[in-house]
Amino acid sequence: MAVSIRDVAELADVSVGTVSNVLNRPERVSEAVVARVHDAIRELGYVRNDAARQLRAGRSSSVGLVVLDARNPFFTDIARGAGDEASAHGVSVLLGDSDQNLEREAAYLDLFEEQRVRGVLVSPLGDEGERLERLRAHGTPVVLVDRRADGGVLSSVSVDDVAGGRIAVEHLLDLGRRRVAFVAGPLGIRQVGDRLAGAREAVGAVPDARLEVLEGASLSVFEGRRIGEQLLARDAAERPDAVFAANDLLAVGLLQALVMAGGLRVPDDIAIVGFDDIDFAEATIVALSSVRQPSRLIGQTALRILLEEADDPTLAPRQVVFQPELITRASSRPLR
Repeated sequence: MAVSIRDVAELADVSVGTVSNVLNRPERVSEAVVARVHDAIRELGYVRNDAARQLRAGRSSSVGLVVLDARNPFFTDIARGAGDEASAHGVSVLLGDSDQNLEREAAYLDLFEEQRVRGVLVSPLGDEGERLERLRAHGTPVVLVDRRADGGVLSSVSVDDVAGGRIAVEHLLDLGRRRVAFVAGPLGIRQVGDRLAGAREAVGAVPDARLEVLEGASLSVFEGRRIGEQLLARDAAERPDAVFAANDLLAVGLLQALVMAGGLRVPDDIAIVGFDDIDFAEATIVALSSVRQPSRLIGQTALRILLEEADDPTLAPRQVVFQPELITRASSRPLR
């Protein structure tokens, strides 16, 4: 049976109100009484119910964060950035992984609303729609991360994915590559669609270039490896001479299939560029060129905006868009 504040009061021979003062306003209580109450707390093993206290105060010390894939280091870095900013404000971050599943995403949003968190950061799988707008209308501020918000109803912190797709493919075309494949995860994910749009812009500006789209079931190493095996099964003349992957995990899977299993030379036979520039992009079997996002800064900025909106619900929604940066490494170096 859980120890209550009344049990502490009885053992310390004080009132419940005195115990409350010791916990919340110790300057109002004598040092002797404070010591007696803390002795009782230690003896009984009492743990205060912060959730109930916050509910009474109408202000939580937690925010929720829902990411597309917690296994992806890009989202881990976003969570770290959000956590750094949260710690500076005495707030904790509760992490939910939707695993690119709409039902899991909805379940986490419902859970965070039930727990009366101060606000929610979310990287939504599909369109933000009514669910997130309703959450905000009920008094829980929402900020999108890694996705620009539509309609100006919600705030968002993202990178310009169209520009990222464009500079990745422009780089490949500048190397003289003309048969470019875009290895995608689900095209229903907005970020993937925007990166494809940028790739198409780049290819459309070069008359003899063509773009092939290879849609995958997920944004994972496994899916990249599976698509790489499909490319290996083609005749050499029918393979692309360059690949732009929608994220680094897909690119890593491609490298594993094409180089380790298939014996192709990267970039001689096929050049590869990923997206996100996760920490181990530089440590892959062939150092991976990638479009860098400021992942930790995205998390920090989104958390700061969320707390500002929690403190002042009248603030107008803001859309912060960072510019991507192409980091070139061995996987797309110029041919000799």
